[in-house]
Amino acid sequence: MKRYFFFFVLTLFSFTSCNSVRVAADYDRSVTFETYQSFAFFKEGIDKAEISDLDKRRILRAIESEMLAKGFVKSETPDLLINIFTKERQEVNVYNQNFGMNGWGWGWGWGPMMGWNQTNVSNSSRGTLYIDLIDAQKNELVWQGIGEGYLSSRMEKKEDRILEFVTAIMGKYPPEKN
Repeated sequence: MKRYFFFFVLTLFSFTSCNSVRVAADYDRSVTFETYQSFAFFKEGIDKAEISDLDKRRILRAIESEMLAKGFVKSETPDLLINIFTKERQEVNVYNQNFGMNGWGWGWGWGPMMGWNQTNVSNSSRGTLYIDLIDAQKNELVWQGIGEGYLSSRMEKKEDRILEFVTAIMGKYPPEKN
């Protein structure tokens, strides 16, 4: 009975952990982030991101929405340039489930054997999104947010998942002063 309970808890944990986005941020501690008020996208860098143009537009719209909500203004002469970079890797998970009982007697090999073995194989994609904020005057990276999590293979959930990534990453900006 304990074995089934453990398997149930492990399965439940794996399903809930797939939905979360792990986030980290790093920044230049000498920068005063309150002085930044405007932004624009760094086209040359964004063009190099190896994702579809549709996903790029989804990411950029989500970033723009977050920046506007934080009080920034989109400008032709920005204080900050925003760049994105993405990585994706495929994972293959193999789960072996087996249950068996040996027959009567001592040790292995006495009597008939009963049991079953089931192997399940699943594929998933893990994605990493980097959002870089670059000081436009100095042309220096001042803040970088990174989000990593599972990507949705269902097209109707893709936009929601991208929004979840961007919202989680941009929640780390501006950095809290220690």
